[in-house]
Amino acid sequence: MTEETLTAQNLVQTAHVVGLRFSELFAALDLTPTQFAVLIELEALDDGDDGLTQAELARRVLVRPQSVRVLLSSLVEQGLVTRDGPGGKGRRVGVSLTAEGRAALARSWPSVRAFNTPESLGLSRAQAAMLNELLDRVRAAREAGF
Repeated sequence: MTEETLTAQNLVQTAHVVGLRFSELFAALDLTPTQFAVLIELEALDDGDDGLTQAELARRVLVRPQSVRVLLSSLVEQGLVTRDGPGGKGRRVGVSLTAEGRAALARSWPSVRAFNTPESLGLSRAQAAMLNELLDRVRAAREAGF
């Protein structure tokens, strides 16, 4: 039997290793990668924006809509976000960053940026750019059902 390249399997194994290290990084920051992603999304909203529905937030941070309520509750308990109203299916979440949430993001960025440098990933800048392009293509193809 000849060895064939199982690209998707390699991608899953790589994602597992990188995900473990990423989780370790965030554990030291008292966050999870998904909590960090929520904080980024909330920070990116314009002040005049009506916010996001729970389904929109779930799509942006790649979790199931049912998981968003628990995720937001954990962030509220940590004092990183405030919830303005109950939210619910089809309703705007009404969540905003607190000063503590902005501080948590500011504390996290140096470690996250260092983790993402091409050098820390064992890549050159050109290779990192190519990898990002290829990963975007793979994700788009899988989302499209190919």
